[in-house]
Amino acid sequence: MRFLILYSLVLMPASALAHELWIEPIDYQIKEETKAQARLVNGEGFKGVELAFFPNRIEEFNVYNGEEVIAVDTRLGNKPALDAPSLPDGLNILVYQSKPSELTYKEPEKFERFLKHKDLGVTINDHLARGLSADNITEVYTRFSKSLIAVGDGAGADRLIGLETELVALTNPYDLVGPMQVQLFYQDSPRANEQIEVFERAEDDSVTISTLRTDADGIATIPVKPNHEYMLDAVVLRIPTDEVAEEYSAMWETLWANLTFFVPE
Repeated sequence: MRFLILYSLVLMPASALAHELWIEPIDYQIKEETKAQARLVNGEGFKGVELAFFPNRIEEFNVYNGEEVIAVDTRLGNKPALDAPSLPDGLNILVYQSKPSELTYKEPEKFERFLKHKDLGVTINDHLARGLSADNITEVYTRFSKSLIAVGDGAGADRLIGLETELVALTNPYDLVGPMQVQLFYQDSPRANEQIEVFERAEDDSVTISTLRTDADGIATIPVKPNHEYMLDAVVLRIPTDEVAEEYSAMWETLWANLTFFVPE
């Protein structure tokens, strides 16, 4: 079990919110009728700070098991955010969707580094071509995070929940008999030739980061190792609608798809 510095979401600087937000189960594999716990974590490089549960910042926080949907029953300010007496047998898909949040890049260089890092196909020149200022670049962003938790034998499959952008595991990592494959979606359609960032954490907490690209069907094969934890992350960048731009004073909008899972022996 890892020790995470415990900060409230409301105390975090805006710059930290530009990084990944993921679901981190305390145990990815649990026995039946056993407590299930999972943290919401914000950071980079698979290292970050734990977020308390604030319902006014969350659009959805549910567990999907087959056709069953279970609302996460938790308290204001709870850490970990998921603290359930048990989950159903099989593969459970824990889903978190944030409400939109705002971010300002005071320096255009930071925005440009972000565009390059996430390979979003846009440059600062494209920004300027829209007649926008290079100072105080504003963004509204939404998180769409999933995590796969195995209860008992962990049998089952991930599926398309219908998030605006989403990573779907085509392979059950707890019953891995072939390559680990995932499919990336945007508005329920596969995203072809897009970057997925892969974070691999070993038992000693060392983290390896790499990138892959999806094929024409939005599918990527993830090289995995036993006893390693994985986080996958992919970002959509788009010009906000007039309504969104006005509500959030946003020049750009980003949607973040994230998926965590563990590969056992």
